[in-house]
Amino acid sequence: MTWNDAPPPDPATLGLRDWLRVVRRGGPVVTLVFGGLAILLAVRLLERPLHGQQRPWTPHITQFVCRNALRLMGIRRLQRGTPTEGAAAVVANHASWLDIFALNAAKRVYFVSKSEVASWPGIGWLARATGTVFIRRDRREAREHAQVIEDRLRLGHKLLFFPEGTSTDGLRVLRFKTTLFAAFYTPGVPDDLRVQPVTLAYHAPDGGPATFYGWWGDQSAGEHMLRMLAAPRHGRIDVIYHAPLLVSDYANRKDLALAAEGAVRQGLQGSGVKMVDQA
Repeated sequence: MTWNDAPPPDPATLGLRDWLRVVRRGGPVVTLVFGGLAILLAVRLLERPLHGQQRPWTPHITQFVCRNALRLMGIRRLQRGTPTEGAAAVVANHASWLDIFALNAAKRVYFVSKSEVASWPGIGWLARATGTVFIRRDRREAREHAQVIEDRLRLGHKLLFFPEGTSTDGLRVLRFKTTLFAAFYTPGVPDDLRVQPVTLAYHAPDGGPATFYGWWGDQSAGEHMLRMLAAPRHGRIDVIYHAPLLVSDYANRKDLALAAEGAVRQGLQGSGVKMVDQA
C-alpha cells in the first residue's frame, strides 16, 4: 500500500513534548478504537444470527468510532456533496490509512482490500470485524472476486475501493486500475448500480509540508501513526462526494474507470491542494 516513486520522509525524531502528545492523544484513540471493536463484536454475536451478512447495527458503531478518532487526533473533516443512496459502489483516491477513518465517518461503507491486510496486527482485526472484502491481486481469481462483489452488492452493501492500488503523497491522483470495475458488469449486479467517485483532499497544518498526510515509500504504518499523534497541530481532510455514475451509461469498465478518475482528479484540483505533475 505504498507509492514507491519517491523516498519516504526522514524518520521522525520525537522530543519530550512530542511523546507527551502521543500519550495524550494515543491513549484515548486506542481506547476508543479497541473499545469500539469489543462492543462491535459483542453486538455482532446477536446481529449475525438475526441478519446474517446484513449488518443493520454494527456499521453505526464503526461510524461513531471513526468520527471521534479524528476528533481526538485533532484532524478536522469537511464534507462536501452528498453520499448516494441505494445500490452503489464508491471509489476514491488513496493517501494514507487516515482515508479509512474519513470515509467511514461519513457513510456506512465496506472496504475492498488486498488480502495481505487481513494478517496485519491491529488493522487486520479491525478490517475483518467491520466486514472488509479481502481479495488477492491475481487475475486468475478475477471471476471469484467478481462473484464476491456481486453478492455483497445484492445485499445492499456499499463497497468502497481505491482504484489507484496504492497510497500516495496526497498531491496527485494515479491512473485508476480497471480490474475491479469489471465486477459491475456481471449479470447479477443490479441494473441501476451507480459508482460514486469521492475525492480525499488533505490540507496540511500551517507551516507543514504539503505532503504532511501522505503515506508512501518504505514508511511503516506505525511510524506514520506516530507522526500524526505527535504533530503539534493538524489541518483538515475534505471529503468531496461527486455525482454518481450510472454503470449502464458506460460501455465497459475502462470507460467507467476513466470517468471516475476524472471526477476524483477534478475534485482534487479544485480543492486548493497544490497538485504535482502526474507521475
